Amino acid sequence: MLVIGALLWVASVVVTGLTGDFNLVPTVVLLGSFLVPVTAVIWYLDHYESPTLSGRVVLNGFIVGGVLGLLGAALLESWLLGRGPLVFLGVGLIEEAAKLLALVVVAWRVPRVSIRDGVVLGAAVGFGFAALESSGYALTALFSASGGRLSLAALVETELLRGVLAPLGHGLWTAIVGGVLFSTTRGAHFRITKALLAAYVGVAFLHALWDSMRGIALLLTILVTASPLRVISTPEGTVIAPTPDQVQVYTVIDLAGYAIISVAGLIWLAVVWRRSPHPTPQAIGRAEIA
Repeated sequence: MLVIGALLWVASVVVTGLTGDFNLVPTVVLLGSFLVPVTAVIWYLDHYESPTLSGRVVLNGFIVGGVLGLLGAALLESWLLGRGPLVFLGVGLIEEAAKLLALVVVAWRVPRVSIRDGVVLGAAVGFGFAALESSGYALTALFSASGGRLSLAALVETELLRGVLAPLGHGLWTAIVGGVLFSTTRGAHFRITKALLAAYVGVAFLHALWDSMRGIALLLTILVTASPLRVISTPEGTVIAPTPDQVQVYTVIDLAGYAIISVAGLIWLAVVWRRSPHPTPQAIGRAEIA
């Protein structure tokens, strides 16, 4: 699925570039934004069998949960967020809360007998959110190019970057919270526990670090090189002109930061996953009765 989808996406980009037919842009956007998230959800379904978590429920998580999470996050961010140094922390708290609430809505009637069911369903919600969000970023990149012209190159660059990073972002973070959410469930009702609150705050913090990594890398670059960034005046305005050493240091710190955040999330997910054995028929029956 991943290889065939990638080939179709490349073909769509090439044909759009050769013909200049921007009626093909939705094809490029949808293929590029949904390919990795959909492949990841299919991978989960291929490698994990659950007698209580059907493909229909996972699909509901991807579509319904993704849309509800995105809409909820958009509303809360427009009402609550302002400008300031803590804006990325606010984004992390709001978006992770919106996805958690969407997960609760989707999973309300699902028998909760396995932490791993929560991981898979949480990942589906997170990947649905990521796919829809990437579509928006891709269209924004297309229409916000300098000079007022539509930029296919900016769209492709955005989709490539977000596609590569998709498994390390929303899907990973919501999978962690989903596993913890299902682990704290007793009977037919979800419970707000210290473990769930800790998981929510933790993934929101990882989210905030991820979004602010470029700014952190820039600050650390200035500290490490012990020299401020050069500012050059041009007819169009002032531009930042870092030295070659600063560019090198910035790139290393930036990539290292994303790698550390990703590894921390993956280790956390592995710990949550290993906490739960595969559900037994007796456990399934008890959950359905409850």
